[in-house]
Amino acid sequence: MIKNELNLPSSFGLTKIIPLVILLTLFISLFGSWYTVDQGERGVILRNGKIIGTAEPGLGFKMPLFDTVVKISTQTHTTGYSSLQAYSRDQQPATLNASVTFSVPPDRVEEVYANFKSIDAMVARLLDRQVPTQVENIFGKYTAISVVQERVKFGIDVTNAITQSVKGPIEITSVQIENVDFSNAYEKSVEDRMRAEVEVQTQLQNLEKERVSAQIVVTQAQAEADSQLARAKAEAESIRIKGDAEASAIKSRAEALAQNQNLVELTKAEKWDGKLPTTVLPTGTLPFIDAKKSNE
Repeated sequence: MIKNELNLPSSFGLTKIIPLVILLTLFISLFGSWYTVDQGERGVILRNGKIIGTAEPGLGFKMPLFDTVVKISTQTHTTGYSSLQAYSRDQQPATLNASVTFSVPPDRVEEVYANFKSIDAMVARLLDRQVPTQVENIFGKYTAISVVQERVKFGIDVTNAITQSVKGPIEITSVQIENVDFSNAYEKSVEDRMRAEVEVQTQLQNLEKERVSAQIVVTQAQAEADSQLARAKAEAESIRIKGDAEASAIKSRAEALAQNQNLVELTKAEKWDGKLPTTVLPTGTLPFIDAKKSNE
């Protein structure tokens, strides 16, 4: 009796399972028939593992249970490489840090999935192999001092080399050389050389300063000499002109006196103060006065 109670009819199990299967199928069909792709991504649509197309950002629909959408980012990514070892053209070892900025073109997401399955796998196979090699090759074309002095050009050369060597569904935006470390011995030698160059430049500047100061003194002395010479010339010219004027005046006066004897007598009379000399030498004579002419 108890056994019969435990043995349920087979129809009872089917009536419970069938509705559950139907509900599960409806649930899967409802929620598995649509998908969304975010902005900055593209979807690769697979039907039973085969690529049948791509999906743009937004809401899309697919066949449930058969279709799958794999999302591939098309945004900009940056991957870094540290402790890259390289030798310069003059055999100086250095350790470099670099970073590569890249993105996947939206129209090549199918190629990314078909060849690499994911962006990480693509980076490992394309960039991770080429970046260290190209950095080492380009660094070897520069001397240690030139790679420091021409840092921008070195970065451009590395970018071009990596871009040309990497073949695949990837677009390299830029390559940044973030750090270049040389050995301690070389950096010390560079510091010593730079210190010596600074000292030389300082000495040259001091010599130039002294030369300019000496030139200023010479110029000032020359200017003073020129000034004194000019004053002397001016004074001599003044004396000459004054002498010429006095000589001319004397000559004119002499000529006037010679031409007019009365003017000589008049000059004498003008200069006589009306007094006879009080002392006369034995051999001397009294001044002659023409009384007749005076009376007239």
